[in-house]
Amino acid sequence: MNELGYHSPTGMIHMVPMDEIGGFEVRPGIYELNGAMTIPCGVNFTIHSHGATSCELLLFHRMEYTPFAVLKFPEHYRIGNVYSMIVFKLNIQEFEYAYRLDGPHDVSKGILFDKNKILLDIYAKAVTGQSVWGTKNKEGSFYKARVVQSNFDWGKETHPLIPMEDLIIYELHVRGFTKHSSSGVSYPGTFAAIMEKIPYLKELGVNAVELMPIFEFDEMKDCREVDGKQVLDYWGYNTVSFFAPNTSYNSQPEYNREGNELKTLIKALNANGIECYLDVVFNHTAEGNEYGPFFSFKGFDNNIYYMLTPDGHYYNFSGCGNTLNCNHPMVQQMILECLRYWTTAYHIDGFRFDLASILGRNQDGTPMSSPPLLQQLAFDPILGHVKLIAEAWDAGGLYQVGSFPSWNRWAEWNGKYRDDMRDYLKGDFGLAHTAAQRITGSRDLYPPEVRGNNASVNFLNCHDGFTLWDMYSYSRKHNEANGWGNQDGSDDNRSWNCGAEGDTDNEEILALRKKLAKNAFTALLMSRGTPMFLAGDEFLNTQYGNNNAYCQDNEISWLNWEFLQKNRPHFEYVKHLIQFRKKHDVIRKFSNLCSLGYPEIQIFEPNEKTKVLCIMYAGRNRAVDADDIVLVAFNVFWEEQECFLPSLPYYLKWKIDADTAGRYLKNSIPGPKEASLLLDVSKVSMAPRSALVFSVSPQA
Repeated sequence: MNELGYHSPTGMIHMVPMDEIGGFEVRPGIYELNGAMTIPCGVNFTIHSHGATSCELLLFHRMEYTPFAVLKFPEHYRIGNVYSMIVFKLNIQEFEYAYRLDGPHDVSKGILFDKNKILLDIYAKAVTGQSVWGTKNKEGSFYKARVVQSNFDWGKETHPLIPMEDLIIYELHVRGFTKHSSSGVSYPGTFAAIMEKIPYLKELGVNAVELMPIFEFDEMKDCREVDGKQVLDYWGYNTVSFFAPNTSYNSQPEYNREGNELKTLIKALNANGIECYLDVVFNHTAEGNEYGPFFSFKGFDNNIYYMLTPDGHYYNFSGCGNTLNCNHPMVQQMILECLRYWTTAYHIDGFRFDLASILGRNQDGTPMSSPPLLQQLAFDPILGHVKLIAEAWDAGGLYQVGSFPSWNRWAEWNGKYRDDMRDYLKGDFGLAHTAAQRITGSRDLYPPEVRGNNASVNFLNCHDGFTLWDMYSYSRKHNEANGWGNQDGSDDNRSWNCGAEGDTDNEEILALRKKLAKNAFTALLMSRGTPMFLAGDEFLNTQYGNNNAYCQDNEISWLNWEFLQKNRPHFEYVKHLIQFRKKHDVIRKFSNLCSLGYPEIQIFEPNEKTKVLCIMYAGRNRAVDADDIVLVAFNVFWEEQECFLPSLPYYLKWKIDADTAGRYLKNSIPGPKEASLLLDVSKVSMAPRSALVFSVSPQA
C-alpha cells in the first residue's frame, strides 16, 4: 500500500476512493499536476491559491450554466496552498467544470475573493462557449473549462531546428490569412486553411510562420458598432486562458480533443521544413482593470497575479488596463509551465513575446537589470531549442531595443531597424551611415562579442502599423473605421504617399510605389539578421490606410488574394530575393574569409561623386567551397546616380541579380535570356529611387 492506493499483482498502482462528496467517490489528488487531467480511474483536479480559505469544484453538463454537482474540497485535501482531488468515474465528454473560492475581501489591498464568482481554471486546456467566432456567450454567463484528452500521434516528427541566421519569418493572423473569399480554401479563417496554403508558403520560400495570438480569447469582449458595422477584438491580444487554443480557429468542433487541428497544422508545417512560432501575450489579461470582467486571475489571487498600486489599483504598463505581475514567483511558475506545455504538447518552435519589457519589471513596476523570469526562460532545459524573441518595449515607456536582458538567448524585434530604414528608404537626408549600420546587422546595438550574431530580428512592417503598400500610399493614418475619431494608432509612421493620398489612377505614382516596395524588400532580405515580414506584403496587400486594424474583422484586415495575381511581378521579385539570400551564405552570416582578401563586410558610403550607398559582403560559400561576393546598392535620391563597382580580378565579372527599376533586368529579376548577363564596366547608372543587387561570376 502507498499514498496513491495499492499495488496489483502486475505491479501497477491502482487509485482507490477514500471519501464520498456529492454522490461522487473521491480521494486526495496529485498535487504537482496543475489543472485538470484524466487518469485511469477518473479525473485529477488541482488548483492553488495563496489567499483562499476554501474551494469548490463545480461540474456542469455540456453547454449548461447550472452545476449538476458542487464538490467542496475537504480541508485535509489541501496541502500548503494547493487543493487537489481525484473524482472517480467521470466521463470527460459529459461535463465541463469551474471553481468557486472563498477568502478575505479588501479592495484597498487588492484582495478580491468572492464566493459567488464562478472562476475559470487558470490552467484550463480548453475553454467552453468560444468555438463559434462572433457569437456571444449566453447572457450573464461565465467561462468554463473542458478536460482534454492528450493522445495526438506525432509519429516520428522532429523539429526543423533552423538556425536564426537562416530563418525568414512570415507573420500572419490565422483568421485574416484565409478568410477572404479569394483565398480559395475549404475552411476559410482556420488552422486547416493554413495547411492548404503550405504549398504557397514553400513556393514563396519562408521557413517560419509566426501566428498572431492563438491562446483562447473572447473576440466579442469589446464588440460594438461603428457606422453600422460590427467591430470586435479581432487581433486577440486579450488572453482569457494561456493554456488553451482559440477553438474558434478550428474548422470543426473538437470536444475534449481541443488542439488537434492546430497540432496537425504544426506537424504539417514542420514536415515541410517550416517552423511555427506563437505570438504570446504575458503582459496582461482580458480581465482589465477595476471596471473589467472578473473571471479567473482576480478570483484566485488578484494581488499576486497583477501589479497593483499601494491602494489596490492596477498598474497599466500594457495599455490594456492591467499588467501581469510576471516576476512574482507564482506567476513565473505559471508562465514557465505554460511555455513548457506549448513546447511539449504542441511542438512549438519559438515564441514572440508581446511587450516583453513588462516581463522585466519588478513587482512595483520598476525595470530590473537581471529579471529572474527572463533568465529562467533563457536557461530552461525544455525550452533549450525554442526561439525566444522579445518585443523589447512596453506601453509604459520602457524601450530596450539593443539592451534587452538576453544571456545570448533572447533575440529582439529591432524597432530601430524599422524606424531608421523607413526614413532612409523614403529619401530622408543624412541617413546613409545609419542605414548601413542597420543593413549590416546593427552591430552598434548588438555587438557580436556581447550579443552574438543572432539578436536582431529585422522588419519594416508587421501587424501593428501600415502594410508595406500602405507605407508608400498614405502619409497619415486612416483609422476612422475603428470608431475613435482617428485618434488611435501611431502617428509616427515614417511613410510617404508618393504624391497622392491613398488610391490613385496616376500610373507614375503607382509605378513609384511598386519600386519603393521592391526597394524595401531588397533592403530587408539583403540585411544581416533575421528578416520578418507581414503576410500579404509579398503581393502588396492593403489595409486602406488603417494602421491599427485590431478590431477589423472584415476586408480591411483580411488578405485579398486577388492581389497575388494583380501584383505577380512583386511576388516573383520577393520569391527571387529569398532564394538569392538562401543561396549566398555571406548575406546571412560570417562564412570564412574570402580568398581574394576582401573584408567580410565593406561599406561604401555616399561621397561628393555619388549619393549611392553600397555594401559588399565577401566570404567563402562552404557548400561549394568557393568565394562568395554580393554587392547591394541603394540610390534613394530622386535623381539618377552613378554606382561605382569595386574592382575584381580579371577572371570575375559583376552580374546584376536584382534591379528594382527594371533598367537592366526587364522584370527586375533575371529572365531566361538574362541569366548570364555580365557587366564589363566599372560603374553603372542607377535610376532615381532604386536598388541593385550584384553577385560575381567567372568571365565567360
